[in-house]
Amino acid sequence: MSIAELTPSAESRALLPGAQFADAYRIEIEGTTLDAGTAALLIMGRSPRWVRVLLGLRNVLVTPFGLKTSGEPTAKGIIGLFPVVSATREQLVAGFDDQHLDFRIVVEVAPAGNTRQQITSTTLVRTHNLLGRVYLAIVMPFHRVIARAMLRQVAT
Repeated sequence: MSIAELTPSAESRALLPGAQFADAYRIEIEGTTLDAGTAALLIMGRSPRWVRVLLGLRNVLVTPFGLKTSGEPTAKGIIGLFPVVSATREQLVAGFDDQHLDFRIVVEVAPAGNTRQQITSTTLVRTHNLLGRVYLAIVMPFHRVIARAMLRQVAT
């Protein structure tokens, strides 16, 4: 299954106004039964071992700078490390606001004919200060690889 890189939709970008970074990836899968919550759980609920190792290293390195290592659960729940901001059958938004940056992960499902679905994962980041911008610059090369690997989990 191939993953396509997309320009994030205006609707997704509106979920975090002023975001300086936005990317989106899409995969098409067999079947028509996934809702956004299930797709988000498949994407973010578990990670390959190498991703867990990188996140553990990230958490050790950013703690002295006051960056959050995970979000607090909301009334709508938490998926992986990410609090759920909103959820419908077609779209789940997760993420949190921090003093250095705010981010959202948007998972959307849409039909792709009678027997397939498209799953799109969009990441949005709005930085607040120099530390947020430096952090974003450091993690972006890793983010691109991790985002694709995590999205691929929907197909397995």
